[in-house]
Amino acid sequence: MTYFFQNVVNALQWGSFYALIALGYAMVYSILMLFNFAHGDIFMVGSYIGFGVATGLLYLVTSGFLGLPNWLVLVFTIIISMFLTSFVGILVERIGYRPLRNAPRASAAITGLMIGIILETGNLALLGARRLGFPPLIMSRTYEVGGVFVTNKKILVVLISIGLMLALDQFVRKTKWGMAMRAMSYDFVVVPLMGVSIDVIAPLTFAIGSALAAAGGVLYGIAYPVLDPYMGILIGWKAFVAAILGGRGSIMGAALAGFLLGFIEIFVAMIFPSTLRDLIAFSIVLVILTFRPYGFFGKPYSAKLRL
Repeated sequence: MTYFFQNVVNALQWGSFYALIALGYAMVYSILMLFNFAHGDIFMVGSYIGFGVATGLLYLVTSGFLGLPNWLVLVFTIIISMFLTSFVGILVERIGYRPLRNAPRASAAITGLMIGIILETGNLALLGARRLGFPPLIMSRTYEVGGVFVTNKKILVVLISIGLMLALDQFVRKTKWGMAMRAMSYDFVVVPLMGVSIDVIAPLTFAIGSALAAAGGVLYGIAYPVLDPYMGILIGWKAFVAAILGGRGSIMGAALAGFLLGFIEIFVAMIFPSTLRDLIAFSIVLVILTFRPYGFFGKPYSAKLRL
């Protein structure tokens, strides 16, 4: 049982990254009926922006220009990284997707893949292929609870991730902008005729999704402090699977499916050789989608896809 609960803690941390990234996929698809395949690389960009922000803040602290404790440096790193990365999402929408809004969906999908490649190669050209170590913003401490070892970093990752998900849920439910986003997701053809501008809601959606991906990137850097230009590819695709599994337009579904995928991967690796992790995990997802083709919270109704 101790081994079981130890892996539950690991799965919560791993699922937090999938959940935060999956939210961006789900939000964009629910409103624009397209998948932003560059979203995994926006997660990577957010992580590198967090690296730059954290490095700069720590330099100012050690130089005596700022008198901030490390936990406050972490808070500012997350907030500034989310803010800056949101503009990356806005640029992706404005330059890459808006001109193709009425184009076939396949064209938009290919554009997303190309944007991802541009972000990866741009990172390589700017910073080189060398992996970077994320600055140690907080000292790692380990707590033992009933034989289960939990680090303060894992607690921090899970709590911040859940807090951001709850904040997004409240934003979508209780604000004017959230109401407009929900209306747009219901019918993105008729709602703009009622005065809700798609040119406002679409970049807002990309900005929020990119900000959440940046938060996930900073938290990932804290938990696994090695940054790589291609770090967003695999985790981005898995988060995409989680978004599909959660159901179209469902924030709760994307979050729960992200955690579920994290649990599946960790517990498959606990029972079987780690080389079989992805094979078994995605086989389980395939079986689930066979019986729930619309995902956990998806519904049969949908605006028609423009293929």
